[in-house]
Amino acid sequence: MTDSKYFTTTKKGEIFELKAELNSDKKEKKKEAVKKVIASMTVGKDVSALFPDVVNCMQTDNLELKKLVYLYLMNYAKSQPDMAIMAVNTFVKDCEDPNPLIRALAVRTMGCIRVDKITEYLCEPLRKCLKDEDPYVRKTAAVCVAKLHDINAQLVEDQGFLDTLKDLISDSNPMVVANAVAALSEIAESHPSSNLLDLNPQSINKLLTALNECTEWGQIFILDCLANYMPKDDREAQSICERVTPRLSHANSAVVLSAVKVLMKFMEMLSKDLDYYGTLLKKLAPPLVTLLSAEPELQYVALRNINLIVQKRPEILKHEMKVFFVKYNDPIYVKLEKLDIMIRLASQANIAQVLAELKEYATEVDVDFVRKAVRAIGRCAIKVEQSAERCVSTLLDLIQTKVNYVVQEAIVVIKDIFRKYPNKYESVIATLCENLDSLDEPEARAAMIWIVGEYAERIDNADELLESFLEGFHDESTQVQLQLLTAIVKLFLKKPTETQELVQQVLSLATQDSDNPDLRDRGYIYWRLLSTDPVAAKEVVLAEKPLISEETDLIEPTLLDELICYIGTLASVYHKPPSAFVEGGRGVVHKSLPPRTASSESTESPETAPAGAPSGDQPDVIPAQGDLLGDLLNLDLGPPVSGPPLAASSIQMGAVDLLGGGLDSLMGDEPEGIGDTNFGVPPAAAAAPARLGAPISSGLSDLFDLTSGVGTLSGSYVAPKAVWLPAMKAKGLEISGTFTRQVGSISMDLQLTNKALQVMTDFAIQFNRNSFGLAPAAPLQVHAPLSPNQTVEISLPLNTVGSVMKMEPLNNLQVAVKNNIDVFYFSTLYPLHVLFVEDGKMDRQMFLATWKDIPNENEAQFQIRDCPLNTEAASGKLQSSNIFTIAKRNVEGQDMLYQSLKLTNGIWVLAELRIQPGNPSFMDLELSLKCRAPEVSQHVYQAYETILKN
Repeated sequence: MTDSKYFTTTKKGEIFELKAELNSDKKEKKKEAVKKVIASMTVGKDVSALFPDVVNCMQTDNLELKKLVYLYLMNYAKSQPDMAIMAVNTFVKDCEDPNPLIRALAVRTMGCIRVDKITEYLCEPLRKCLKDEDPYVRKTAAVCVAKLHDINAQLVEDQGFLDTLKDLISDSNPMVVANAVAALSEIAESHPSSNLLDLNPQSINKLLTALNECTEWGQIFILDCLANYMPKDDREAQSICERVTPRLSHANSAVVLSAVKVLMKFMEMLSKDLDYYGTLLKKLAPPLVTLLSAEPELQYVALRNINLIVQKRPEILKHEMKVFFVKYNDPIYVKLEKLDIMIRLASQANIAQVLAELKEYATEVDVDFVRKAVRAIGRCAIKVEQSAERCVSTLLDLIQTKVNYVVQEAIVVIKDIFRKYPNKYESVIATLCENLDSLDEPEARAAMIWIVGEYAERIDNADELLESFLEGFHDESTQVQLQLLTAIVKLFLKKPTETQELVQQVLSLATQDSDNPDLRDRGYIYWRLLSTDPVAAKEVVLAEKPLISEETDLIEPTLLDELICYIGTLASVYHKPPSAFVEGGRGVVHKSLPPRTASSESTESPETAPAGAPSGDQPDVIPAQGDLLGDLLNLDLGPPVSGPPLAASSIQMGAVDLLGGGLDSLMGDEPEGIGDTNFGVPPAAAAAPARLGAPISSGLSDLFDLTSGVGTLSGSYVAPKAVWLPAMKAKGLEISGTFTRQVGSISMDLQLTNKALQVMTDFAIQFNRNSFGLAPAAPLQVHAPLSPNQTVEISLPLNTVGSVMKMEPLNNLQVAVKNNIDVFYFSTLYPLHVLFVEDGKMDRQMFLATWKDIPNENEAQFQIRDCPLNTEAASGKLQSSNIFTIAKRNVEGQDMLYQSLKLTNGIWVLAELRIQPGNPSFMDLELSLKCRAPEVSQHVYQAYETILKN
């Protein structure tokens, strides 16, 4: 009879009966009772009342019974922590049992009981098991350390378990090595700066030896660990690649992808001239092809990863086009992904094959797939010039089918082909115009309108065609309205006499009858251009357009490099870095590929430090010397103005065109920095503000219509003093303190109290290296001896020219204070706003350009609840702490403040503060921060919250 009988009981006094059975003298009856308890627990009944009775059953030699009791214990220990302590003795005893299975079972259960009270009792048994003679026990204990670290990290560090784990990497048993690596990787993920896996050639050699003999999941842990290693030169990279290559033939697809990740990463360091490089490329293709014979879900994951690999190194799969041809029974998600890869691999050599295949797909029944296939034909035409003619004739054949959605997609891609090859295929326009009435999708309508406007001079009835669209102008989507406006203006500039009425009609519809700001603005710009300078209008509207590029949907190179480092993980399926979808970003480290070696053709210089490796002590918060933005923002951009600084910043902001060209003019060759950017402003008017100190107002720049502010001298917010070093820890010396910033200088305000019975003299202070180089600017001077019960207040000036080392957390400061009695150590957290400098107000134009330039994954969002200030008060308060408001506007009843601040090490932080009026006395704020060094964002948010709420 099976175990299902334990689930069928319906008795009422069940708990009472089970209690009696658990205390029975008969071993068999006891075991049956425990099984019934576990069955009840599994179906969700509360059997915690039986805790002491079940725990009594632990004292047994029967392994099956022990497992059941341990299972019960794991489930209920959290709700009954006091009772769980009863089981500790048994754990200790079981950890010394002669049977290694029982020892391992005990240590595994210990790791799963997440109760603080018990953890300290488990350290001794765990220490013994980590050094057990049986490898099965050691490998179980290694995982237990990671679990314990999750419950109480400090305890694990204090007990020295991390060092024991590091020693296990040299273990003779490969499974122990794999589990030790897994545990250390897990711990390192939650503490990115801890550098636990300190890999060197010797430890790498041990890992590679263990790789051949451990289980498949062990191999994955080891391969992932290898992927984080940075070989010292190309010879070491080649040696690792040679030893990892056999994993490509493993049956488990996860092992294959992990091996591919290691090889793709280390190939960066190999010269393309090497014979081995070519061999490796050939070896990478078959395993990737094999992955495509698995079930559809695995195929999809493989295809998403192959998509990244093909973008990085198309040569790996250039001869394997046929495996990406779609099968009739592939699910839609696999079909679409295969189609994408086919386009990426399309070349002159295989284009005939690809086109024949795509034409076949365009007659399928699945609408989404057919649409993508038609688009793919257009992408092939743009990518492989020799095939463009065949592609266009294929598209015309498809248009003749008169299938609505096929026709619409074909028109959209033909527009792109016209953009790529002007004056080549315009003969097909007549055919396109025949299908005008069947278009009902915005994208297709917009594409057709663009074609009519662009080639109006070749289409006799262009005005009639555009007029037919104009009839339902207000019902069209914005995309179509904008395209129609531009097309009619183009038509007017080409045939002014015949279409004057039409252009007036569309301008009136766009400006007076529309409430869409984009459409209205474009309408006004065209109206003013046409009414003031028709020649300039012709040059602007009918300007020669740049050819469109081949691949518009390629992943941006730096993101692609990061995603290659995450092959075989969720990031490679989403095509997003982990920071974009891991909540809270705990332990998310930005990875990147190693730099190419000097021998391989590359634009990078060999000295460039690998992005993943630390260079000396320089923490990655500090911008590198070559960081363009870091350098740019430190330039003196304004002209030398004699007069108040207010005037200088006003003229800079007013005179730069808000809509573009700001960065170009700032980086131009003119010595003044703004040079001739006074768009249409006469010289006298441009010079006036330098004398008057008033900003130039411009119709376009009223978004940023604030008077320019300079850091006020009132000083930033100062937190009340807190006790940093209690007297009981410092032989009677109590130190309280806080940090202040006044008129550009930082100081540490200390209060020293002598609570001892003897006099204190000879004071001195020293700081450890820290993230921003904070250091005392003068000695700690206590002028008179500090008598018992005496208190003295001292202000210690600080500077930021000390040694730099990235700390965890970032604003941690370790301090040593010496006196005639002893040396005392303490650490404190300084508020980041004392590092906000007075020249942190960014030029408006620069703000716009920099905001766009910083990648979106560097943006962090925060909420500040119940802020007691209104917009004006908040802006003023932040400004006194050197957070400068550059712009303010109101969007749908919400105030938006655009702000900038600069840290002492030159890092800029840009902010958007959205104020939602709530309770009249308390507001809710949303804060978006963008920064080149995203690790400072959390601390900047804390500074905002501190300043606004105090």
